[in-house]
Amino acid sequence: MRVMGLDVGSKTVGVAISDALGWTAQGIETIAIDEEKQMFGIERVKELISEYEVEKIVVGLPKNMNNTIGPRGEASKAYARMLEEECSLPVVLWDERLSTMAAERVLLEADVSRKKRKKVIDKMAASMILQGFLDSQK
Repeated sequence: MRVMGLDVGSKTVGVAISDALGWTAQGIETIAIDEEKQMFGIERVKELISEYEVEKIVVGLPKNMNNTIGPRGEASKAYARMLEEECSLPVVLWDERLSTMAAERVLLEADVSRKKRKKVIDKMAASMILQGFLDSQK
């Protein structure tokens, strides 16, 4: 069963997909979105769901360090509700605290340039979110 992981930001959505056995996550794409224009990239997400035969979606939920949910967390919850309605698949919210910072640290340690980091950070964060979820299922 393939699972899709999403790192939802204010300008982009990082996308990762699991392998067919649900063991590993691979970042595949970053989708540009525009919250003000109500363009959320749902159509592209649907295309990827069909292409990869996804059966479940994991959306990163950015909680505050004190476990409260702020504006970005509320936006992620709204995005998850929209996905459930539009895609008719189960959607799981996954605590993603520090996933983007962890992805940034990995890229810095790999000596990836700032310009290249900006291009891959979101799909790498999505991959880390998805991998955390997959690991919890074992």
